[in-house]
Amino acid sequence: MRTTGEGQPPQHRAEDLAGMDARLANRLAELRAARGWSLDELGRRTDISRSTLSRLERAEISPTATLLGRLCAAYERTMSQLLAEVESEPPQLVRAERQAVWRDETSGFDRRSVSPPHPGLRGEVVEGILRPGADISYDGPPVPGLEQHIWVLEGVLEVAVGGAVHRIGAGDCLRFRLWGRSRFRCPEPDPVRYALLIVLP
Repeated sequence: MRTTGEGQPPQHRAEDLAGMDARLANRLAELRAARGWSLDELGRRTDISRSTLSRLERAEISPTATLLGRLCAAYERTMSQLLAEVESEPPQLVRAERQAVWRDETSGFDRRSVSPPHPGLRGEVVEGILRPGADISYDGPPVPGLEQHIWVLEGVLEVAVGGAVHRIGAGDCLRFRLWGRSRFRCPEPDPVRYALLIVLP
């Protein structure tokens, strides 16, 4: 998974990628140390191998959406909260060209942090794009009871949550509180673009 600042020169984008990866690796190591967990203990809690966790914390590899989701669940943070913690100075006004975009080439998932989390606020807005065939599963929410509203802007999105599978078309909105596993899939030959509104309980 990679993050970029849209609209920047290639050299600056590459520098941002390296800097973000390093800050994220450091933050993951800090969170584990603050809980007194060994790599083995974190591996048990996330079902991620010790070697993969070690490489993530040394910034030798960048996490996929699935791996980052498991780590966020272990540390009881949303993905946007974790990313906001490694941004140098999260601004009050986020210009379009400065909105952080995470790209998971393996999963076919682009995630733009439109309105990142901010201390004292409970909501955030994310734009997601799933390429055709993309299929991402999450073991559970980072925070139990997390409220989500999914508004499809273009294409078709299939969401499995709470034992039900929902097919959401352009203009449709699915809303729920997340307690268990979830799955996002792009079932059509065209990409799907959607807005995800997240509200902490």
